[in-house]
Amino acid sequence: MSTATGPRAAPETKERRSVRRPLSRLAAAPRSFGRVAAVTVTVFLLASLLTFALGALSDANPAAAVLGDLATPADIARMEAQFGLDRSLPVQYLTWLGNAVTGDLGVSWFTGVPVADSIAQALPVDLSIAGLALLLAVLIGGGAGIAAALDNGGLIDRTVTLVCSVLATLPPFLIGIVLIVVFAVQFGALPTGGYQPIGAGVGEWLRYAILPAFALSLDAAASIARQLRTSLVGALRENYVTGAEMRGFSARRVLFGHVLRNAAGPALTVLGVSVPVILGGAVVTEKIFNLPGIAQLSLQAAEQHDIPVIQGTLLVTVVVVLVANIAVNAALAALNPAARRTRGGRGTGDAGQGAAV
Repeated sequence: MSTATGPRAAPETKERRSVRRPLSRLAAAPRSFGRVAAVTVTVFLLASLLTFALGALSDANPAAAVLGDLATPADIARMEAQFGLDRSLPVQYLTWLGNAVTGDLGVSWFTGVPVADSIAQALPVDLSIAGLALLLAVLIGGGAGIAAALDNGGLIDRTVTLVCSVLATLPPFLIGIVLIVVFAVQFGALPTGGYQPIGAGVGEWLRYAILPAFALSLDAAASIARQLRTSLVGALRENYVTGAEMRGFSARRVLFGHVLRNAAGPALTVLGVSVPVILGGAVVTEKIFNLPGIAQLSLQAAEQHDIPVIQGTLLVTVVVVLVANIAVNAALAALNPAARRTRGGRGTGDAGQGAAV
């Protein structure tokens, strides 16, 4: 008498699993993108509200600033109507935000120049300096972190730890002054300040950009080195490293092909956090190196109480930081597929660090 209740399900083949993995990743991608988009939009709206409130709640009055003490009440009322200041604050905010989304950040109260045009001239300076600073931070911090991890407990490890601790306490403006004294004044190898766009030649741009970028990069490089060193020391002790070495993989392939990929997450997170720090440090650094960047533009606007320029520069800075964080999150997802999980806790990508080998 047969006890079979039906045909037994065939075991899942490797081919079926290889088909299911890309499909599950594609299915999870919209959910992940939706979460990132929701967080980004929420942060942008809150930042825009705070940015607008800083200007709206200040005592700056364009009529008094532009027309002077001789302005009559009629002149003040006419100028307030011109700038839209006679409307309620919610209407002013919604109008300003709607215009900002389309690229219209208003007009300077003093120069009459559109704020978007002023930012378009200043922002490339900051982006080029910040981009070079991040590149230097990755190269210096990454190299130091790898060297310290490979010499765990040795002289190189102790030296890197000491240097990183010292650099973390030095502000960028102090480092910038030292760099100017040494490389510009003492040796005369580099200019003391100013800026040349990349269009004038990469070499000429680099001569002016290297000192401010280096000054801004050291703090981020120290943080990256510490985080990468700690992550690599732990990752080098994992079982999959021993397995890869027993398979005959070279030490270089194990380190750069597998271990570094799994250990780079904390360092990448530090890199994302370093973006607003670098942009914030640019305020003083641009002053020292006489750079015509967005930090100097916002500083001059703050001295003149030019609210539209202040609001525009703050909002653009927020957008730059958000874009940088999105890029870092994308890099984290690409380097660590094991972080992508389904609701049941089963991996949608490689099933763990061991899958890296």
